[in-house]
Amino acid sequence: MPRPIVAAIVPAYNEEKTVGDVVSALRASPLISEIIVISDGSTDKSAERARAAGATLVHELPIRAGKGKAVQHGVAHTDAPVLFFCDADLVGLTVQHIRTILDPVLYGEKGMCVGLRDRGRWMMRISPYLPLIGGERALKRSIFEHVPDKYLQGFMLEAALNYACKRRGIPYGGVPLWGLKIRRKMQKVGFRRGLIEYIKMFRQVAWAYMAVRIAARRGKF
Repeated sequence: MPRPIVAAIVPAYNEEKTVGDVVSALRASPLISEIIVISDGSTDKSAERARAAGATLVHELPIRAGKGKAVQHGVAHTDAPVLFFCDADLVGLTVQHIRTILDPVLYGEKGMCVGLRDRGRWMMRISPYLPLIGGERALKRSIFEHVPDKYLQGFMLEAALNYACKRRGIPYGGVPLWGLKIRRKMQKVGFRRGLIEYIKMFRQVAWAYMAVRIAARRGKF
């Protein structure tokens, strides 16, 4: 049977150093049908590099709207039944990584599959027991559409998608992606600013897990 169409959605904010390689890896995968890059108010050459690498569509937001909004814009530009979310700051993304994430969804084993980036052998051992907040994930479009827009903002996105699966009894889980890393915030903007951004991110994630549970109890999720 033919595989369903898979759209890769890549939100990018000032990722000119890596977005081209990410798009090239996605293009090399026979499982990806289209590649949509959303430049989230970037002030560098992210959009230019994505186009040069062969992205199907590059849409530039005039101001930074946040990761969640960028992903929503990307999804709005496709009707693909399977979505593949992918961060633009990855280092070492391969065709095999992409297949490892997508196959459980394409073969019906899971409704959503999340990639666990390589953080070293010790961290990889405990990663399956931590919240699945990775940006690399494949999922059925219906899962994304089930989540209210207010819970798809910023870094709330991953927590909301996880909880949507859990609440509806949709099987989901993580898979290790050995050799896949990212350019860390400290490398991009320096140690102090990078640390502040990480703290903000983890606060958003923690708030998201609480917010979706409260909303569910009130019948609003």
